[in-house]
Amino acid sequence: MMQFEFSAITRSLPELWIGVQYTLALVFISLAGGIVLGLLACMGRLLGRGLLAWTCVTYIVTFRAIPEMVLMFWIYYCAPLLGGVRPSSIIAALAAMSLTAGALLAEVFRGGIGGVPRGQAEAARSLGLSEFWVWRSVILPQAFRIMIPALLGVTALMVKASGIASTVGVTELVYQASVTAGQSYRYLELFTAVGLFYFGILFPMSMVAKFYERKLALRAR
Repeated sequence: MMQFEFSAITRSLPELWIGVQYTLALVFISLAGGIVLGLLACMGRLLGRGLLAWTCVTYIVTFRAIPEMVLMFWIYYCAPLLGGVRPSSIIAALAAMSLTAGALLAEVFRGGIGGVPRGQAEAARSLGLSEFWVWRSVILPQAFRIMIPALLGVTALMVKASGIASTVGVTELVYQASVTAGQSYRYLELFTAVGLFYFGILFPMSMVAKFYERKLALRAR
């Protein structure tokens, strides 16, 4: 029976640290891109009509339905067949994750804004506040509090999706652990360390999301 050797993890820390940096970069950059896409899609759906609203709905429905791995593979392997240029693995991963995050966040933003009672905005307008200050002081602060659990949920999904990037050659944490374990044959130790890393990020995030969900439920009573 194989014994668990902590030294296998400590010896591999430089390689794993490189993977952690790529993982965090994937998550933060894809979330930044997703926020931009999500805001545009949300505003287009709420304020637009006709073709604009239809385009935003199509984007949201399409990229919420396609699995991240399929989208990542399509961008990396199929896009060159159409455009003649193969994107790098990191670009393909970021594009797929950003498109998915944007579609998910668009619905989060729409739900948060829709969760603010219309009467409050109307009352602010009746007091003479400009539209900017209605959004700045009344709608957005309340909408953000409503959105916190769902925002944490999307962030958790992006953390998990970052591991899929290893399948197209991005040297994130799962990739580094796979390569290092293949050289040392210490799969047990290295993938246990990877699992603990993800658990250490996602478990506290889920607890914070549950705390805000309970807080919002109490306020709604």
